[in-house]
Amino acid sequence: MASEQDLITAHQLAAELNLSVDTIWRYSREKKIPHVELNGKQYRYRLADVLRALSGTQVNESTTEYNTGSGRKMTYADYCTLPEEPGYRYEVLDGVLVRDPSPNVPHQHAITELYVILREYFMKKDQEGKIFLAPLDVTLDQHNVIQPDLFYIPGSGKKMIKFERIDGKPVLVVEVISPSSCRKDRFQKMNIYQKNEIKHYWLLDPDQKTLECFELRDGLYSMVVGGMENDIVEHPTFNGLKIDLNLLWWR
Repeated sequence: MASEQDLITAHQLAAELNLSVDTIWRYSREKKIPHVELNGKQYRYRLADVLRALSGTQVNESTTEYNTGSGRKMTYADYCTLPEEPGYRYEVLDGVLVRDPSPNVPHQHAITELYVILREYFMKKDQEGKIFLAPLDVTLDQHNVIQPDLFYIPGSGKKMIKFERIDGKPVLVVEVISPSSCRKDRFQKMNIYQKNEIKHYWLLDPDQKTLECFELRDGLYSMVVGGMENDIVEHPTFNGLKIDLNLLWWR
C-alpha cells in the first residue's frame, strides 16, 4: 500500500496525464483507476498504479457524463458525493456542475467589509435574522445548489436554516464578480435567482469598484441603486442603509 508521501491529488494526476480533473474523478468513481479515499471524500493516487491501469485504454473526456453518469441533471444528492479538492468551489446551476477557483484577496476583503456593514444594519432591524458568507450551500431546488458570496435570511425564515445548508430562498444575495465569473454571475445566476424569486440581488465588482443593487419587480430584476469608487450607496428599500464603497476596495 502506498504511503501518503507517494500519493498525489487529482489535480496533480490530471497534469501528469494531460487530462481534465473531471475525467480523473469520473474514472475514480467508475473504479477504472486505482485510488485511495481519505476521510471518505478526498481521492489520492499513485501515478505508477494509474498508468498501469490505463495502459491500452482510450480515455473518454466527456464532460456531460461526468455530471451525473447518466446524462440527467445533477441533483443535490449527486453533489454531496463529490470529492473535496482544495483551491476550488463547486455549485450546481440548473443541474450542471460548475467549478470556480477560490477567491482572491480583493474579493475576500470586499465581501468581508460589506458583511460588517450589513450585519450591523440588520442586527438593528431584525435581530433574529442571519447574514452568512460563503462557503455555505444554499439549495434553491434539487438542481440548484449555490454558494452565494453573502446572503441574508430574515428572522421569519429561520426554518430554512439546516445544520449543513440553507434549504430555501434568501431575501438578499450578493455575488462578487471576477473576470472568470462575470458571465456566470451577471447572466446565469441572475436568471436562476430571478426564477426563484430572490427579492434582492447585488453585484459587487472589486476590479471596477462598483456595486449594483437589483430588486425583483413584476418578476424581473431592476437596478434600483448603484455606485462606484468612493460613492455612498443609500438603498431605497432598506431604510437607513448607507454603504461607503471606499471601505470595500483593497489597496
